[in-house]
Amino acid sequence: MKKNLIITLMAITSLAANAQTPAWINNVKVSGFGMLQYQYSSQKDSKANSFNLRMGRLAVDGKILNNFYWKAQLQFNGNTSTLGVSPRVVDLFVEWQQYDFLKIKVGQFKNPFTFENPIHPIEQGFMSYSQAVTAFAGFNDRSGKHSSNGRDIGLQLQGDLFKNQDDRAILHYQVGVFNGQGINVKDLDQQKNLIGGLWVMPIKGMRLGCFGWTGSYARKGTWTNPDGTVQTGTRSLQQRRYAFSAEYLLNDWTFRSEYIHSTGGAFSKPLNNTNDEASKDCNLSTAGDQSQGVYAIVIAPIVKEKLHIKARYDMYQPSKENKQQKTIYEIGANYHFNKNLLLEVEYAYVHNKALPNPNHSIVDVQLNFRF
Repeated sequence: MKKNLIITLMAITSLAANAQTPAWINNVKVSGFGMLQYQYSSQKDSKANSFNLRMGRLAVDGKILNNFYWKAQLQFNGNTSTLGVSPRVVDLFVEWQQYDFLKIKVGQFKNPFTFENPIHPIEQGFMSYSQAVTAFAGFNDRSGKHSSNGRDIGLQLQGDLFKNQDDRAILHYQVGVFNGQGINVKDLDQQKNLIGGLWVMPIKGMRLGCFGWTGSYARKGTWTNPDGTVQTGTRSLQQRRYAFSAEYLLNDWTFRSEYIHSTGGAFSKPLNNTNDEASKDCNLSTAGDQSQGVYAIVIAPIVKEKLHIKARYDMYQPSKENKQQKTIYEIGANYHFNKNLLLEVEYAYVHNKALPNPNHSIVDVQLNFRF
């Protein structure tokens, strides 16, 4: 018996050694990154001082038949409120890329909303995405949707038009139809979200754009109507959003600013776990249906492609009035050991009107690597 097993294993090994590697495997690439964090916060009655595994991702991508690009990406988080959400699929899509003026993408990927949303977390440059992008592009969405890393499931068209003599496109468009429920979740109310953007690139390094979003976010459960009656079923909250964006990249300098406005209600409790009671709570938040935010950043080189200083103004109003307005003023520096290893240091002064003691400070240090 043992002799027969050895012979069988030798035969399998011989066949594997002589088998030809499929051609498609040569187009497959494995990549990923990790973000290690230390953060201190002086917020009264909620002081924090901790190391954190902010984020890790592992991605596999490649091409099929030269014109079809595909990608699958997993995310891992440390210190999450519910460990069940990590790891999770963040990207899983295929895109037909035969023409620059028309590309078709289907699957789970970034919402085509704002300039900042699709920027790589490391290349974004600060300790986190801006408050407005986080609230309105599908990260920790204002509507109460579960954390979705700015992504959803759907179909998108995009392309570059009117190229000049330097083969640089003057106009870019992107528009998509999505479930509106965030990552890894089916549609609940049969109302799709329509999201799109259009921007011009009049000179090298400059983008001026606008974006629109119309659709809904739904949840199944129970809620209490204003007249006191209790209702059970699927509750849909309409979402209407728009953004104006500007960016200029020149000689290792970065300037970017975006204003975002949102109309639409929000659930009182954010969705963190589909198995807990909060996931069935369809009561509305008292914040109302109006909110907005704006940010502006500058990243300036001290040593080109090596050492940068940075500053950001970041304001978010979760309701129509400014009584809960949160404004963050940030300064810091980024040091690139090489293209795959980055050290970020940042100080932030926070003025949050929603808190009894509105002012506090944050110190954030991150060591980010990629492969």
